[in-house]
Amino acid sequence: MEANKQAEKLQGVAALRPRRSHWKDGESSGRGIGLMEIGAEAAEGLGRSDIFHVVKEILGFVLYIHHQIPSILQHIENEYEALKEDYKTLEETCLSPNATKASDRRKHNLRKREIKQGIRRMEKVTCKISALLSALQLALDEMPDIQEVILVLGGSLIRPQHVYQLVFNGGKLDFGRATESTKSKVADFIAKKSIRALISAGVGSFSLIGPSKLFLLVRSYSTFRLPLHFLPKRDFRFSSKVVPLKLHIKCKVPIPPTSSSDNTSLASISTCPNSNENDVMWFQCKHAIKGLACRVPSEC
Repeated sequence: MEANKQAEKLQGVAALRPRRSHWKDGESSGRGIGLMEIGAEAAEGLGRSDIFHVVKEILGFVLYIHHQIPSILQHIENEYEALKEDYKTLEETCLSPNATKASDRRKHNLRKREIKQGIRRMEKVTCKISALLSALQLALDEMPDIQEVILVLGGSLIRPQHVYQLVFNGGKLDFGRATESTKSKVADFIAKKSIRALISAGVGSFSLIGPSKLFLLVRSYSTFRLPLHFLPKRDFRFSSKVVPLKLHIKCKVPIPPTSSSDNTSLASISTCPNSNENDVMWFQCKHAIKGLACRVPSEC
């Protein structure tokens, strides 16, 4: 009985691990650490804003789990705004030399310097994150289709430390806009499920010490043009020693009943979205995010 219980536990643990897979599209000769499938159902598929919100949440998680930002994106934005409000309040508070003690004035000026240093520190990373996300929104609005998104974390694009590949299946860029502020339930569900899968895969176990850079690349048709924010990288490759982690995000879209010939056509389109690989290439975002300097991860 004990042997059977132990075997059942081992089977349960194995079911939680991501399936091993190789890169099939020749981007790297190295072996991937896992292929994790994230499934969801949506009546209209994944729109532009859905894909943007999913990428944004995963990007913020990657930065946070590797100690490049002190907290999640939403908390950073709130903290940055709070620091600016505190500094504005201190600026408006005038301490009269005759009415206050010298020690109070010194504390007041010291507090102003500390807040100003914190604002400068936070401003660098928040501006970079905002510029990258704005460029991604513009790209999604301009692209006829998006195949993949890659997040590269490391000192350079050629020799990264961590690579995360997001493959979208079921995305539709023919409705909505990426600049829509509302986040749909399916986007929230996919983002949370993807982050849970990354945590289960052990992401962050070997985190970087000190500041690093995060690069974003998108894979789309060669007709895409956004030179102010994206540069074409037709022959993009990184070191074969890198072990990428691949998230295959699938969205099931109900298909209305049609004739057999129409079904065959729809099946060929949905299963082979990249039928002409020669027309597809990588584009690198010109806005890289540099993490904050940290002495130890807990003080980031």
